[in-house]
Amino acid sequence: MPPGQDLLRVALAQINPTVGDIDGNARKIADRIAEARDRSAALVVFPELALSGYPPEDLLLKTSFLERAAAALEELAAQTRGIVALVGFPQRAEDVYNAAAVLADGEVAGVYRKMYLPNYGVFDEQRYFQSGAEAGIFELNGIPIGITVCEDIWEPGPPAMTEALAGAQMIVNLSASPYRIGYGHGRERMLVQRAVDNLAAVVFVNTVGGQDELVFDGHSLAVDQDGRVLARCPQFEESLTLCTIDPREVGSARLRDTRHRANVRRQRRAAPVAEPPAVHLASLEVEGGGKTVGGATAELLGPEAEVYTALRTGLRDYVDKNGFEHVLLALSGGIDSALVAMIAVDALGPERVTCVSMPSPYSSAGTQADARAIAENLGVAFREIPIAEAMESYAEMLSDAFAGREPDIAEENIQARIRGNVVMALSNKFGWLVLATGNKSELSVGYATLYGDMAGGFAVIKDVFKGWVYRLVRWRNEQEGRELVPVSVLERPPSAELRHEQRDDDSLPPYEILDAILAGYVEEDLDAVELVRRGLPADDVERAIGMVDRAEYKRRQAPPGIKISTKAFGRDRRLPITNRFEARAEAQQRRLRALR
Repeated sequence: MPPGQDLLRVALAQINPTVGDIDGNARKIADRIAEARDRSAALVVFPELALSGYPPEDLLLKTSFLERAAAALEELAAQTRGIVALVGFPQRAEDVYNAAAVLADGEVAGVYRKMYLPNYGVFDEQRYFQSGAEAGIFELNGIPIGITVCEDIWEPGPPAMTEALAGAQMIVNLSASPYRIGYGHGRERMLVQRAVDNLAAVVFVNTVGGQDELVFDGHSLAVDQDGRVLARCPQFEESLTLCTIDPREVGSARLRDTRHRANVRRQRRAAPVAEPPAVHLASLEVEGGGKTVGGATAELLGPEAEVYTALRTGLRDYVDKNGFEHVLLALSGGIDSALVAMIAVDALGPERVTCVSMPSPYSSAGTQADARAIAENLGVAFREIPIAEAMESYAEMLSDAFAGREPDIAEENIQARIRGNVVMALSNKFGWLVLATGNKSELSVGYATLYGDMAGGFAVIKDVFKGWVYRLVRWRNEQEGRELVPVSVLERPPSAELRHEQRDDDSLPPYEILDAILAGYVEEDLDAVELVRRGLPADDVERAIGMVDRAEYKRRQAPPGIKISTKAFGRDRRLPITNRFEARAEAQQRRLRALR
């Protein structure tokens, strides 16, 4: 490292691209490049596949899509002067690669291809991409910088280690890492560990915003070689955050800590690294804080704020990116629809939300009053459409077919389906998006009516357990400093109100027990015996598992919704509908009896 080497000013461009909007994404990237240059950055880093949006899925099978991305990249490169930009894009060569381009001096100076392609959970990259074969380094004013893309740095060895052993003083990671509860903290700890292990600064830039069922939290950051967080972007917001890094500190640390010398010698013998492309920029005048190592460090959100903001972000982007002007939801006066209404208002504004109450003869005066109070407190349009006459019409129409049979769940579900028809009629008439209001606890066990309360275009709290629903409503009330949702809603025993004095716990285990069972069975793939060994009641475990298994066909027909957990229904958890394996099989039942 040459003595007196300059500080390196890096811009973390945390942006919210839209999948398929190559021209719009390119404009957003160009604007951030210009802003970063105006703020005296030498390097600006964008997220993984920023040009195409992530994940582009089967758009990658269209040659026209890949050709447009290539043309847009060349157009961006031509605008990149006086600064270096790292931009994620899909590269079509002899195959298709998840790539990062080095844009400098008006051209594409180099390309790195992602080596580790995730193929688990929501990821399906091996379906679309070929993996890269080489680590990637480029030099910026004599400073060697390694390039990685998302999963590449999750692996503790190559390519990041290869780049560090080859002399890279900073490892840059372009990422599209989806949100789940608490994951950002673990990801930050991992990046700190990579920096310390490789004795290199790490700059991680993540995408932000909603894309169908996924939501990305941003939480980009820069870490020095000792694991100190130098800069952090805010969660769930677009941001251009500047950070100044001193390469001399990396060099000094490596002089003091010589543990990698033997590995460097082996690396040179085993896999010599090609001469990296070199980029030289004129000396940049850096004002004020740019001469001091570090940058702005956003505070991390608390658990409830983080989950609520994820849901708000996912809903906002689903609505706006799909061109909807207005949303509609059935507001029953219960806790679930209350939470969805709150999120919708915070995401879109009250003027873009309509709530409809559809009381039946079984709807209590309390829930009807609460529905009106919630709508008034939130400032949304409110409409009341009673369904008693429709129920009578259905009863008359089906009287011959149902003759000789006592009323049961069929009549209950007719009520839910009438309501589903009403909200879909309003949707068709006015072009509004219907928000389904079911939570994960109910959807797991099939405690939802197909073509009834499951009707809708987007399920906001589809991945939110019932216990979290209560937590989020209480938290939002506290943030507001008043009862947006009346305390009566929080204290009333949950009920679908489809028959006289119905309560959820007539049909389900208590939610605190049910949620614990579902978290283990759905998200951790535990079987009945393992759940009972955790102290959960054996009878409730067997009952809940049976309900989950029988409801698979329903969930396949549910609308998409925001993923916030380790395993969500939809593109994440995939089980066959036609399936004779039982987690409650005879051998397990014998083991359960032994545990009782």
